[in-house]
Amino acid sequence: MTRSLKVAALAGGVGGAKFADGLSRCLPPDDLTVIVNTGDDFEHLGLTVCPDLDTVCYTLAGMANPQTGWGLKGETFHALESLEALGGPEWFHVGDQDLGTHLERTRRLKLGQTLSQVTSHFCEAWKIRPRVLPMTDGPAPTVVLTSEGELPFQEYFVHRQCLPRVSGFRFEGIEQARPAPGVLEALRTADLVVFCPSNPWVSINPILAVPGVRRELEEGRRRRGLPVVAISPIIGGKTVKGPAAKMFSELGIVPSALAVAEHYGRLCSGFVLDLLDEKLVPEVQRLGLQTLATGTLMNSDADRLRLAVEVLDFFGGVRK
Repeated sequence: MTRSLKVAALAGGVGGAKFADGLSRCLPPDDLTVIVNTGDDFEHLGLTVCPDLDTVCYTLAGMANPQTGWGLKGETFHALESLEALGGPEWFHVGDQDLGTHLERTRRLKLGQTLSQVTSHFCEAWKIRPRVLPMTDGPAPTVVLTSEGELPFQEYFVHRQCLPRVSGFRFEGIEQARPAPGVLEALRTADLVVFCPSNPWVSINPILAVPGVRRELEEGRRRRGLPVVAISPIIGGKTVKGPAAKMFSELGIVPSALAVAEHYGRLCSGFVLDLLDEKLVPEVQRLGLQTLATGTLMNSDADRLRLAVEVLDFFGGVRK
């Protein structure tokens, strides 16, 4: 099933990767660009690790671990076991195949290639046909403000298992960051922009914080009625994966699909929520958002495709 509609998808995490995969199943490859959060990138064991980029790419390549949604299927952990036996830091679970990705990325970056160039090469090697772009080629790490002080994102997310209470976020060096080549062009030429069902605080907000990205979306909305649609990662007040609901709650906001819609505000023109939250549709519509209530859980490839088709059918021809 294919349709002619240029789509730019902003993504991070497992939910974002799954929906991007759904889009890739119903759009011609040249019509889909996935812009991926790099705020969770960090250096580990001397290697440059890009968790969201890898999750999106592994998913699009059909290589992702179907049980976890991240990492690679059939993965082994012999290197990690050796590291642990030697007293090394084993809190970040890097599999043996995954280690190869980080080694080659780091080697190419040290040779002077940009993250965009490395990602493009990986996509070619893995036979990923849609365009996948990091939000920026330079570092812009997410820092989580917590009850225990400022924590690098992976320290908070993986090592501390999201336990410290959150009070805010900052994206270090974001003022000097520049959109990776192709990011603004993808937004400028898109017929539809979708915020995937990713964590609004630490997956989508870092992308929007890159100078020029939010302005391009606002200009697209104002000048040509560009549909910008967000899909709620919160269902029935909870998240399927990750700490988004916990973050909303600790920031003094009742976690709900409505809270997600209010979070994005007027940047969006459309919103997608789960049928479990259908009672919230009138309140979301009062925000001025065209609203689609449907099944948003993606437990199978068929679910991913169905949700992508429904979003494209509902919002694809909209011009405000």
